[in-house]
Amino acid sequence: MIDFHKLSDIILNNNSFLLTTHVNPDADAIGSEIAFHKMLNKLGKKSVIVNHSKTPYNLKFLDSGDYIEKFDETIHGNLFQSSDVLIALDFNRADRMVSMQKRFIDSKQLKICIDHHQDPEENFADHYFINPEYSATGHIIYEFIKQSIIIELDKEIAIPLYAAIMTDTGSFRFERTTAELHRIVAELIDFGVNPTEVFNSLYDESKFGKIKLLGKCLSSMQLVHNNKIGYMILTQDDFSQFDALESDTENFVNFILSVEGVQLGILFIELKSGFKVSFRSKGEIDVNKLAAEFGGGGHKNAAGARFRDTDMKASIPKFLNIAENYYNKYTAG
Repeated sequence: MIDFHKLSDIILNNNSFLLTTHVNPDADAIGSEIAFHKMLNKLGKKSVIVNHSKTPYNLKFLDSGDYIEKFDETIHGNLFQSSDVLIALDFNRADRMVSMQKRFIDSKQLKICIDHHQDPEENFADHYFINPEYSATGHIIYEFIKQSIIIELDKEIAIPLYAAIMTDTGSFRFERTTAELHRIVAELIDFGVNPTEVFNSLYDESKFGKIKLLGKCLSSMQLVHNNKIGYMILTQDDFSQFDALESDTENFVNFILSVEGVQLGILFIELKSGFKVSFRSKGEIDVNKLAAEFGGGGHKNAAGARFRDTDMKASIPKFLNIAENYYNKYTAG
């Protein structure tokens, strides 16, 4: 259980806050940052949001006030020492901050982590407000506001929280979509959230290059291990060909699980330096444990890992072999 009383005390007893989230942020990450920032502003607190990555174009509607800044050492370096509290939202491992990692770790200021992923990194923060039972980090922030009564919810905060919850539940189809969660969503809609507008902004305003990249990704799909495991590959040449971004690949991996009989999906994405792997699974297959074998993590049915300065093409056979062995062990017992 998350100690919302302690979180409330930290917020009320400090004046300046630096908020950040993981590389290539999704709607839960951006929505949580914006909602938390607006909450702090309502309390008269000073709050700055600084991220390693630019905000993806389809999420900019959540930051209509242009609060989010892209990290620049010369501009933001001192904030890690001058802010009273550093807040990590929607991630629990330091390497997910990339260029900001050293500044965060070396800071002597109070650090807190608010997240819903499994297996947090030890000594990453002073206080952890984590529970994987929540559907999204935005869900945690909603519960904190409601239980602490630290502010009153309004439309400005309801919209980013709705986007956070909606996307991290796969548009309300994933495991943690409960009756209670629907009641929460209904309340957010009562505050003026327009579900159609939010969905259209997130999913129906894609750049042409993203759609072309999806086609390329789907055409690379292969099935192995008696068609129980599927994988896809995207290279830097693919991104260049369609003028697409890494953030465009969000949810691509889910298409693998739409193939009949496939239980485990893997997407390999070549980066400018190294590569990343996204895992998805059905049922009781815990890909968080599989990702952990590579230093990654996430959720039971959705996880990932990143590798710097590592050749992707040379690594794929090894990954597939480990995935097949993991699948055999998991389904056998």
